[in-house]
Amino acid sequence: MRKKAIEAIREKIRLLNYIVIFIVFVLLFLIARFLHYVWDFITNPSIVTMLSLIALLSIIGLYLSNKLSRQAAGEIEDYSSKLDNMLNLTLDIREEKYGDILLEKILGHALAIANIDAGSIMLVDKDGLVFKTVRGPKSEQLLGVSMAKTEGIAGWVVQNGEYLISNDAKNDTRFNPVMERLTGYETRSVLCMPLKLKTGVIGVLELLNKKSGPFTPEDAESMSYFANQAAIAIDRANFYEDQKNFEIHLTDILLNAIDSSIEKRGHSKRVAKYSLLIAHAMNMSESEKKRLYTACLLHDIGFLNISPQDIKSRDDYKTHSQLAYEMLRPINFYADIAPIVLHHHERYDGKGYPEGIKGEDIPIESRIIAIAEAFDVMVSMDSYKQTGQIISEHTKPHITGFHEALEELRRNAGTQFDPEFVEVFINNVTTEHVQ
Repeated sequence: MRKKAIEAIREKIRLLNYIVIFIVFVLLFLIARFLHYVWDFITNPSIVTMLSLIALLSIIGLYLSNKLSRQAAGEIEDYSSKLDNMLNLTLDIREEKYGDILLEKILGHALAIANIDAGSIMLVDKDGLVFKTVRGPKSEQLLGVSMAKTEGIAGWVVQNGEYLISNDAKNDTRFNPVMERLTGYETRSVLCMPLKLKTGVIGVLELLNKKSGPFTPEDAESMSYFANQAAIAIDRANFYEDQKNFEIHLTDILLNAIDSSIEKRGHSKRVAKYSLLIAHAMNMSESEKKRLYTACLLHDIGFLNISPQDIKSRDDYKTHSQLAYEMLRPINFYADIAPIVLHHHERYDGKGYPEGIKGEDIPIESRIIAIAEAFDVMVSMDSYKQTGQIISEHTKPHITGFHEALEELRRNAGTQFDPEFVEVFINNVTTEHVQ
């Protein structure tokens, strides 16, 4: 779209050149006609002078028109290149979810845009302005250092919500020399941009000592767009990290609730441990492992809605996977694991529940959990039989030996379990994993 717009502008410039040339030739024609009528009344020197002047002015006009057109096209091309670069940098920071990495990227891109080596990002918190990331000599001494939101050039920018250029920092009354004395780095010029949202200023981006001369309003203009996008990216990253923290705490709360029953204590974590053995061996991605791990921790959450005394039959027991699905699906950060939890009791031959799907129609993670859970049931003292009957603290599972459990998995490969995953598990699990 942008390339088409630039090409359209170039076409208009070429058309303007043609119009100028046409006008010049028309003027020359009219002048020639005029001279034809007054030729006899003008002396030869005057005619030569007049023709020379007309020719010179025409040449100068055409030259200037062509030069200005080329200059305009060059400026458009340069602007387009800068815009492309800015959009790429913006896309890069928008895709970053982790706050510390994001801040490093923002500062690195800003220094590259301004062609300088030193700068910092300070964010507002309850203690004031805190240096979150810094580049330049002895910059590590500033990391984590806090200053009042009213101090220095950065403080002025926070209070006023506007950018500030100071090309003679030493003589600027707003300049705070304390940080300079801390690092020994001499600050000559400063461009400080607010990181601003609709709710207010969340921090500042401060750039120091431009190499090619003083900072200009044009520098501030180009950096302003980037700073606005950076503020949005920081806010999104903070929201993402808050959401992840909430997810972690909620998962812990639910897991503790599941573990509160004797027969379930530690079961989910052991299932997660055994499942990750298969995931590692299969070279699953980190995001896939994380999804599998969370599904393992919450695969039995449906039991929170079932009282042990209400389990009168195998059908009562089977409802837990459906109940778990209905609990997890409405929660955004659990929505992707809800189908995994729903199908973790499906069988490879299609005789499982709740939907009786089979083979590769069963989610990969569900097939892995089925193996890990069955293994834990067979080797763990604090577990329950696959018949669905909750056992007491003193009742042992029907299979207790490590090797017996592996043989049981092998016997049921291809019917109850995915045969490929069974082999992967058997080849990677050891007696140390069940201790």
